[in-house]
Amino acid sequence: MNTEQIIQNSLVKAMTYQDYRSLVEHHVKAGTHTGAEISEALSQYTQLNHQRMKRLDKTMRLKPEHLSLLEDLDLEAYFLVITESWCGDAAQTIPMINKVATAAGIDLKIVLRDQNLELMDEFLTEGNRAIAKLILVSRIDHQVLGTWGPRPTPAASMVQTEKKLKGRLSPAFKERLQLWYNKDKGKSTERDLVSLLQSALDKM
Repeated sequence: MNTEQIIQNSLVKAMTYQDYRSLVEHHVKAGTHTGAEISEALSQYTQLNHQRMKRLDKTMRLKPEHLSLLEDLDLEAYFLVITESWCGDAAQTIPMINKVATAAGIDLKIVLRDQNLELMDEFLTEGNRAIAKLILVSRIDHQVLGTWGPRPTPAASMVQTEKKLKGRLSPAFKERLQLWYNKDKGKSTERDLVSLLQSALDKM
């Protein structure tokens, strides 16, 4: 099966952003989480992420210059995002992905990683099933125009440095990374996505 067919198969299971937010809220109320692995910790992360996304939905704002650019964007494409409710990086970035998609008139389609492993395995990050992963897909011929994720550029650099130094991401580092996200307020994700869209437009 080629990449285009895998994407098409995943679209059958895709959700809108609001559907995804409702799904996460349902799991919070049930004390559960999405994904194949069952864990109390993942349920707790899901609850925390729900609160994060609620806050970010209300507080994140696009820069005026980016908003103007996105509103004038003429790109026949959609965002296909792979995630799970427990992923802290995803909770910090998907609200901004939604803001960018809305401004650009681009559909945002969300699928769960563990229900779409064929898709995930087409878009690994350094051999890992890292999320959130965004795939920019042409509406015209369903070709992949670009990808992004699992983290904005500065955060990805922080993670890479930490892994080189210590071989893993410690709980202390993960907390530091979340503090970075809180300070960044989605601006790095915003810049990355605007750059991704402009690059795709230049290629068409």
